[in-house]
Parts: sequence; C-alpha cells; structure tokens
Amino acid sequence: MKIYLVGGAVRDALLGLSPGDNDWVVVGATQAQMEAQGFRAVGKDFPVFLHPATGEEHALARTERKSGRGYRGFVVDADPSVTLEQDLARRDFTINAIARDPDSGELVDPYGGVADLQARVLRHVGPAFVEDPLRVLRAARFMARFAPLGFGVAPETLALMRQIADSGELDALVPERVWQELRKVLASRQPSAFLRTLRDAGALRAILPEVDALYGVPQRAEYHPEIDTGLHQELVSDMAARLAPGDSRIGFAALTHDLGKALTPADALPRHLQHEQRGLKPLAALCERLKVPADYCQLAEAVCREHLNVHRLAELRDATVLALLQRCDGFRRPERIAQIAIACQADAQGRGGLAECPYPQGPELMRLHAAALAINARDITTEGLKGPAIGQALEAARIAAIAAARTLPRPTA
Repeated sequence: MKIYLVGGAVRDALLGLSPGDNDWVVVGATQAQMEAQGFRAVGKDFPVFLHPATGEEHALARTERKSGRGYRGFVVDADPSVTLEQDLARRDFTINAIARDPDSGELVDPYGGVADLQARVLRHVGPAFVEDPLRVLRAARFMARFAPLGFGVAPETLALMRQIADSGELDALVPERVWQELRKVLASRQPSAFLRTLRDAGALRAILPEVDALYGVPQRAEYHPEIDTGLHQELVSDMAARLAPGDSRIGFAALTHDLGKALTPADALPRHLQHEQRGLKPLAALCERLKVPADYCQLAEAVCREHLNVHRLAELRDATVLALLQRCDGFRRPERIAQIAIACQADAQGRGGLAECPYPQGPELMRLHAAALAINARDITTEGLKGPAIGQALEAARIAAIAAARTLPRPTA
C-alpha cells in the first residue's frame, strides 16, 4: 500500500499559493485493509476514508467508466491493481493530475501538469473529459480563480467544452451542484472569467440563461461607456469581488442586479426604464431553479429593486429613505444595508473607465441607516400614546434622525 498527496494541494503549492485541504490517494489497498488500520469509510459513490488521526480524506485509487447520462453516470473500479497513473488519468485537468510522494517529495506527473502550470494553461487530461458535463463548470470556475495569474483554456479543451454544451448533457446537472460551483465562483477573484469561459463554450445559456440574455443588449453610452449590458455585468461582478473579497452573497446580488435589462422592449432601447422591477421575475426564476439559499435571494432582490434608488439617494425625501430601509429589512437584518451599499457601489464603478469614480452614496446610506437604527421606542416620548400612535411616533423620530444625519447636498432644480 502506498499513499500520495494529489490534486489541488499539489497544484497550489507549485503555484506558490496557500493550499487548501489535503487529498490523498491510496494505491494497492482494499477497503478491509483501510478499515483495519482505523480509517473510517464515508464515501457513498466510491471508496473514501477519513484518516483516524488527521481526519483528512483518503480515496482508493480508481478508474471510472461512463454508464449513463450526467456527471453521476459512472461505474467505479477501485481494485487494488489500479495504478496511480490510471487514477490520475480520470482527473479533469492536467494541473490537477499531479501527485507527490510525501516520503521523498518526488512528483508523479504523467500528463504534463507541471509544464501546463508553468505555461498557465488549463488543459484536459484525456478524451474522457467529455463524459462528465460538470467539467465545463469546473473549467469556468478554475478560470475565475486562475485568470488573474495569466491562465487561459487550451483551444482543444475549449472545443471539448463546446461539444459537451452542444450535446445537451449540461441539462443533467443537478441544481444543487450548479449552485455549489457558482457560489465558489462568486467568492473568487475574477468572476467575469467564469462568465466569459462559459460563453466561449456556448454553455452560459444553459447554466445561467438570465445572465446570458444580457449580452448584446445596448445601454446609453453616456452612463455606460462599455455599452453592452453583458460587459457591464462582467465589470460589476469583478468590482464586487474587489470590494468584498470572498463574499459570495454580495457577489450573487451583483451578478443578478440588472437581469431586467434583458426584458426591455426593443423600441425603448438603449434606455431601460423600470428594469429594476422587470428584473425581479427572472431573479426569482433563477433562485428557484438553482435552489439558491433564501438569504442570498433576499439580498439580491433588494439590490435588484433598489439600486437606482440608492444611486439617487440625495434626491430621496427623508421618509422615502426610511421606507427603503424598511423594505430592505434593515431594522431586523441591519447587516443587509452595508451589503446593499457595497453591491450598489460595484454597479456604479463597474463601468468602462469609471472603476475609481467616487461613490458617496454608499457611506451615506450606511450613515442614514445607523441614525435611524439608533432610534427605538423606549427613547421617544410615548406617554398617552397607544397602539398605532406609538409606531407613528417612532417613525417620525427616525425620519427626523435621517434628516439630521444627511451630508450629501440636495440636487438643485
């Protein structure tokens, strides 16, 4: 029995990145032998074990054979005769098909992964790549992480991704798995690379049709120098990743804030009146289809509905600001207002050549929210008041607090 470190931990160490969890492959062992050494079996679809001391995952070396539709349609063979090279051959990309002997430190690299790391190329290991539609998503997700390091997808790999997209196999991906990949993307450094990679592969329309529909939709050049709404969306997603690194909730709100622009009537273009309201229906459809967690959906809905109101915050009456805060659940979920402010800043700065433009509306929104939040019923005079009158007094006090906290000048007519 021989154990090797494999996959992402080896890849990231070679790239000089902080590695994540260690994954190990065990060659020449049976399940009985693993359990006899204290390993605990946890794998459902293939033999995976947890180390008795470290808790790290150890999988028996295995091969896979396509047996049905989708990424679950495989027959697994974990016979002790399976070699390390055979196990690495079933992996998706060459940069993930490198193993390290923990005893000697020697690398086992039968498919040229080290050379591809040096060349900054994401390349498939072999022709079996097309058997697993999930690999299209994984390729795009890896690009969201590694494009800032100069990586690109090998042309022959992109061709296979197009083949998978054209086959309709992407429809077999279960929503939970799609969301799992998307959530990781939204916490990555460059989500736009994910969108571009999927579009280049003809796969974005199958994975995120609501976002794909934004490409080619024009906007007014005086507000959006990039003009194309899809390009604007890429800039907004990357700006959100810059402003809130690793925050997939803000990333999801940024990704979906402008879905209504795809539904603007052709005769109204390039203006997009009421696109905030139009965007709520496709957003709800996306959330339902991918089974997006409720807190993600609620934040995204608030940003979709309110982002123009936040942009023109200085124009809003004090009572209107309070109503906005209430609609966004800012008194029960106070953290949500800061999230909305960041997503709106990403929208404002996610425009061609305007990444450094000031956005005072964000700090102002948080300042007005803090002022209103500081007022509660016990701090106001309620003597003699009953029922609804107490709530009205509280509302009036919060409006007064908002008025006193304003710093942005009101626009002149």
